[in-house]
Amino acid sequence: MEGSSVTEGSSVTERPASSTTWDDLVTTALLGTDRRPASPGALLDEAALRTVQRRAALLPATPGPLPEAAPEDVRPPLPEAARRRLALLLAERAAGPGGSGRRGGGPDLTELLPQWLAAANDHGYRAPEALLPGLLDAARARSDLRPGALALGGPRALWLARLNPQWRYALRDAPASSAAPATTGTAETGTAETGTAETAGSAAHRVQVWQEGLFAERVALLTSLRRRDPAAARELLATTWPQERAEDRLMFLDTLRDGLSPADEAFLEQALTDRGRTVRAMAAELLSALPGSALAGRMAERARACVALDRTGGQPTVIVEAPHECDAAMRRDGVVAKPPAGRGERSWWLGQLVEAAPLGNWCERLGVAGAAEAVALPVGDGWRADLHAAWCRAAVRQGDAEWSRALLGPAATPPTPTGASWLDPAKLLSALPPGERAEWVAEFIAAHGLSEAFRLLGVCAVPWAEPLGRAVVDALDTAREAGGYPWSFSGVMGMAERCLDPAQADLLEALTVLPSGPEDAAPQGAACYWAEAYQRLIGTLRLRAAMLEELAPVLRRPAAGR
Repeated sequence: MEGSSVTEGSSVTERPASSTTWDDLVTTALLGTDRRPASPGALLDEAALRTVQRRAALLPATPGPLPEAAPEDVRPPLPEAARRRLALLLAERAAGPGGSGRRGGGPDLTELLPQWLAAANDHGYRAPEALLPGLLDAARARSDLRPGALALGGPRALWLARLNPQWRYALRDAPASSAAPATTGTAETGTAETGTAETAGSAAHRVQVWQEGLFAERVALLTSLRRRDPAAARELLATTWPQERAEDRLMFLDTLRDGLSPADEAFLEQALTDRGRTVRAMAAELLSALPGSALAGRMAERARACVALDRTGGQPTVIVEAPHECDAAMRRDGVVAKPPAGRGERSWWLGQLVEAAPLGNWCERLGVAGAAEAVALPVGDGWRADLHAAWCRAAVRQGDAEWSRALLGPAATPPTPTGASWLDPAKLLSALPPGERAEWVAEFIAAHGLSEAFRLLGVCAVPWAEPLGRAVVDALDTAREAGGYPWSFSGVMGMAERCLDPAQADLLEALTVLPSGPEDAAPQGAACYWAEAYQRLIGTLRLRAAMLEELAPVLRRPAAGR
């Protein structure tokens, strides 16, 4: 046929796949295989292939090389019951709003996934390969799942993440323990370096990834290297620091929090002159977390010039003379000159100086033996709120338990004492040891009830220690006896399902019993709703106990006859 691109005697299957177009197939089908010789079966196969490609908007392309084999993960597999549980938890999450979460009086399974992951990682298990995609999808949707999910997924999860752009977050957020493959080898054996941060075995490879890799890969490299060799990570960052974008410099600088030490001071001092305001602010924040740094010393000197103790009156009083200007040296050290709306300049500058100064300087400056005495001193001219608010921020930043304890005060004091709107107990509690934190919140609930305690419960370790768990249950029972309704405490009830010790399930059974009444009378009032709420709580606690039991290692018994 003249002008035809298909010569007589040729067939569709003889062409390269990339040269057979949809129009060619249509023409052959219209003319018939008698006019254009081709096997009917081959024609239908080719048409089916092209149909799928058209529907997927995919053009034929030359196949690329296969990826390297996934690295080995020698950790033990999940017990079968635990594997089924993980599949169920992931399926509930993937079902979306219409099919996940709480069903009727049942527990909210999606909220149990974080603690299931934590328990599985405590046992050192690896995730089943078939569930890795669902695990990566879950962690992509919820950033709070990422540490646990990536630790369970291990090196194979990262291998998958490099093949799917939607999972690139894993290269940045993976913990060091999960980023490196469990075995070593060469490219020929399929267990070679995979090109990620942790598997880079040589300095040359690290440099190549740092200079040529995607942003997520570069962050992953810097983060993992920082955990293993802080100095090498800092030196690698310095090689390209002047050429990086401001937003990238900010992210890279944040990786120095892990393992921050005096060895980082010289680099951070240079960053104080960075052209990016946010970069300068972060460098100043990191330096102020090093009490022995030169910046901390400069801030301490400025703060001491503003705060002193006046002993001339009948009672020693702290006097404050806030800065009258924000000079260039202060701005270089991270002090922001312009205050937020509604805040005075001098109080704004004072707060930044005091929060960046080492707390250890104040006892000597004010002539007291400890933080509690310093906090108890009266402050003149209405500066108490500004001074104490800055001390609070310093205590949180420096992780100082003594000052946090002193600023919190007794748990039985009013939650928001007069003139103390600056007080944020939840942040101060984070600097206390977990056991002391739980005891303080338990005393707070016993004194003030649950209405002011929701944020405080959120910073307590899970499962709640016995005094805290008992205080929550007692407060709920008090609310029930007072005639309240459980939905007024839905947030606390939901938190209790996730945080109460599962061993307390049996102790709660008595709270599900309805008050006695005539046999033919229907339950009235809030009592029925409380019974249902407690039944749901008990059911969730028992489910959590079952989950932990499923994760317990299976003991191998000796075979019969041995």
